Amino acid sequence: MIKPKKKVNMSRTNFKELLEAGVHFGHLKKKWNPGMTPYVFMERNGIYIIDLNKTVSMLDEAAAAMKQIVKSGRNILFVATKKQAKNIVAEYAKSVNMPYITERWPGGLLTNFATIRKSIKKMETIDKMGVDGTLDTLSKRERLQISRTREKLERNLGSIAKMNRMPSAIFIVDINKEHIAVAESGKLGIPTIAMVDTNSNPNLITYPIPSNDDSSKSIRKIMETVTDAVKEGLADRDQAIAEKAKQKAEKKAVEEKVVEKKKEAKTE
Repeated sequence: MIKPKKKVNMSRTNFKELLEAGVHFGHLKKKWNPGMTPYVFMERNGIYIIDLNKTVSMLDEAAAAMKQIVKSGRNILFVATKKQAKNIVAEYAKSVNMPYITERWPGGLLTNFATIRKSIKKMETIDKMGVDGTLDTLSKRERLQISRTREKLERNLGSIAKMNRMPSAIFIVDINKEHIAVAESGKLGIPTIAMVDTNSNPNLITYPIPSNDDSSKSIRKIMETVTDAVKEGLADRDQAIAEKAKQKAEKKAVEEKVVEKKKEAKTE
């Protein structure tokens, strides 16, 4: 009797791909965080090397969680303000239509979300003033002041202008730099997914991904992997919505047919 082959769960990436992207390079030995001990493979020339086998596994786990979040109709906020990460994160976040922060983290974004929404509404009000001609009635000095206010709001909050509700999870690059985002999400119990280097504490993160958070190549590889998972979740969500609409239409058609038959029966 021939035994059926077991279904093999394929990882989203592999050791070789992560190695080529430099995901394995950690920080200098003197900068290490003891919490990262389980994820360090070895020390070479004073630099810690991350265990990529664990990275593969934990990246799969993080990606699966992100896929499920967007599949259920919720959003993920991407956060990265460091120079080598901001443009990459913005690029991939835009590709999946998710909110992102790549400039200064607005203090209280999560813990004081209502106030942040007021600032966003202020930006929208200024835009309406430009459309309805109200700005034209103001003096040159007033228009300049409003324009500067609008530019500042756009720079800090433009990328989250469409975020009408609290994010269901936050993806972070460099949790040391984004410590305020980590603290606010922790206070509110919002799940976090993050690239965690050897100088960081993975215990602060719900889904830590042991990885080099300083190299643009490494950041791009991780972002590519997690946003692929988000795209799958969005596709599944769209399919579920379409299927639900189809079932609703079929049910309505059946009900209409029943009503029509009843009418015909009465006329006979």
